[in-house]
Order: sequence, then structure tokens, then C-alpha cells
Amino acid sequence: MSSAAYIAPNTTSDCTGDSLYRKIAWRLMPILVIGYIIAYIDRVNVSFAKLQMLGDLKFSESVYGVGAGIFFLGYFAFEIPSNIILHRVGARVWICRVIVTWGIVSALTALVHTPFQFYAARLLLGVAEAGFFPGMILYLTYWFPAHRRAAMVALLMAGNPVSGIIGGPLSGSILHHFAGSNGIAGWQWLFILEAIPAILFGAVIFLFLDNRVVDAKWLSERERAVVAAEIDVEATTKSHVSIASVFTSPKVWLLCVIFFGIEMGSYAVGFWQPTIIRQTGVKDAFTIGLLTTIPYAAALVALVLTGRHSDRTRERRWHAIFPCLAAAAGFVLCTEAGSDTPLAMFGLVLAAAGVITALAMFWALPTSILGGNAAAAGIAFVNCTGNLGGFFSPTVIGFLKTYTGTLNSGLYLIAACMIASSILIFRLAPAPSVSLQPHEEPI
Repeated sequence: MSSAAYIAPNTTSDCTGDSLYRKIAWRLMPILVIGYIIAYIDRVNVSFAKLQMLGDLKFSESVYGVGAGIFFLGYFAFEIPSNIILHRVGARVWICRVIVTWGIVSALTALVHTPFQFYAARLLLGVAEAGFFPGMILYLTYWFPAHRRAAMVALLMAGNPVSGIIGGPLSGSILHHFAGSNGIAGWQWLFILEAIPAILFGAVIFLFLDNRVVDAKWLSERERAVVAAEIDVEATTKSHVSIASVFTSPKVWLLCVIFFGIEMGSYAVGFWQPTIIRQTGVKDAFTIGLLTTIPYAAALVALVLTGRHSDRTRERRWHAIFPCLAAAAGFVLCTEAGSDTPLAMFGLVLAAAGVITALAMFWALPTSILGGNAAAAGIAFVNCTGNLGGFFSPTVIGFLKTYTGTLNSGLYLIAACMIASSILIFRLAPAPSVSLQPHEEPI
């Protein structure tokens, strides 16, 4: 968020740009960020459950990798329909449905005993959660014009590192203190306890999230008119093409490929960070949880500062390229760490800060070149296609670790994906479309 967005709004607001959008941000963004934190914890807490679950259930690393990644096949299949439904029925009801459903499925993951059950639970979790993140990206287009949106996306995605800061110690503590309590394994308590906030937060979404600017009773009539007018004017410069044409656009497919590479890196961190730390010699689950907060804290700082600078300069391309390259360097450092925990942690700091910042900068692109139903379908298409990286990343790394005995080959592959994404942004995305100037030519 821009620096102004961190200042509490005046009770007597006016219709000047900064104060008005500051007021909107303070109303909406805490809800969205908390929802994203809960979503990400429920999505990747399996990386901590793995520390006990594999031994209890006799799962191999490849079974874990497939289970972690199969989430994204369900996500892929249902994401576009979910986003189109949200665009038609509104975020209030639909996001409430999404978050409550995934909370229930996440809790039921505690009941798995076989690889097939594990795969089914993860697949259903992806189906349940499909549409949440792209829905939030779409939702921001209803409230913020493009030149203010990168900071909002960065703030939303701050939920990723914050979830790591909160989720790591929380998950480690549950594994450490609840193991065997009432005859239930620690990894089972992990799924049960961390699902409760999602189910409860569904009510918050339903009660406090307005669908559109016109529904916002907490804005004056004049304020609603100002925001609606600015969004409408911006929409006229975008391409309101048919949904079908989105899937044949070369730019949309380019965005999918770029996002795929970045997501390969994102879920290498999300699903394997505790394992990387443990293989340096750290054994206690709670200590591992505490250490995972360091990369995420660094990522949070990098994300906020980069988002501010990107909006101030209205430049997107280099703000996405440099984080990709930093992440690639971080993954390579992790392969060289061996039993050197500080070196592994430095590599994880670069990797986490790089991929999380690159993701936020990436999402400034599709939201600025698509409008209407095209935006609903296009954002979901880019997200779900790119999110297949979330399937391939843990799956491939899991198989490589099973057959080579080390994470190194998988981490080199992830570093190559990050470099490839940076090259595609530089070579194939022309500067005007990436820097998102007002005169930008739409898809």
C-alpha cells in the first residue's frame, strides 16, 4: 500500500483521491488480507504436517509431493467458473461460500490414512478454495483504478509472508504440544485447529464485504459517484471482449507462462521450506517453525517497499524481473548449504522475498488490460493455468528427492524457472504494456 494508506482516515472524509481511496483501503483491505492469510495457512500447512505425517502413515516423499501438488488440479478445474460466478452474484455471498467450504475440507484432512485418501482430500481442498485469490484480484478492480492497484495487490499478497510469520510458529507449536493429545496425532490436530478460523471468518465476509461501490453505505453519495466514475472511465480504455477471445490472446498466454514459472518458485518455498531447514540439522518442529518466520518477515518488507516504489514510478517490468533473479540466486544458495543453517536461511530469505514480491508485481499486469467479463475470465485463466506450477513444483521436487536422495536437483530446476520467467518478462513483454502507462494498448 502507498504510504498514505497506512494513516488512519479522517472521520470527515472528502473526495480527494488519496483520502478517499485511503478510506476504502482501510475498510476493505484488512478483511481481504486476513482472508488470504487464513487461505494460505490452510493451503501449505501440509508442509509442517509432513514432518510427522510421513512417518505415521508411511508415506514416501513422492506421495507427499503429489498430494501437495494435486491441490492445484482441483483449483485449475474450478477457478474460472468460480470467478465468473463471483462477477455475477457478488463477492459477499460467493467468497463466504468459498472460505467456509475449504475450512471444512481442510479439517477433514485429519482423517486420511492412505495415499488415495490424502490425494482426494487435497484435490477437494483445491476445488473448495478455487476462486478465492483470483476473486480478490477481480474484486480490487471494482474499487481501485489501475494506478493505485499495485499497492493494493502488494498489500493483499502481504498475507502470504504474514501467513508464514504466523503459521510457522503456530504449526510448529501444535505439532510440538498437541502430539498424542486425546489419542490424536499432532499432524491431525494441525489440520483441525487451523481450519477453525476459516469457518468462522466466513461470517465476517458475509457481514462486512460489500459487492460494489454502489453498495457501500459507509461512503457518501458523492464519494461513491467519484469512485464509480473513475472506474468507469478506466473501463472504457480496456478491451471488453468476449470470454472466448481471452483464451486465444497471445498476451494472456504469455502471462500464463510467466506466472507458471514464478509459481514454481512460490510453492517450492511454501511446501519445502521446513524440509530444507530440517536437512541442515534442525530437528525440533517448533524451532523449525520459528526459523520459517525469518524469510517471510524479509519478504513482507521487500513486498511493501517494492509495491510503493512500483506505484510511485508506474513501472512494472523491472520490479518483477529483479525479484525473480533474486529468488533464483536464493534457491541455488540452498543447494550449497549442506549442514550450514545460516547459509540455508540466507538462501531462503532471497527465495521467499523474491518470489512473493514477483507475484505481487506480476498481478499488476492482467488487471490493467482486461475489463468486464474478460477480466473475470482472464484473471482466473491466468491464475489457474499458472497455478499448475503449484502442482508440478512439489510433485517434481518430491520425485527427484525420492530418487536422488537430495533436494538439490529440484531446487536447480526451480531456479531455472525463475530465470526463464524474468527473461520472458524482459524479452516478450513490451515496455509500454508492462509499465502500464495510461496510453497502454489493451489486449
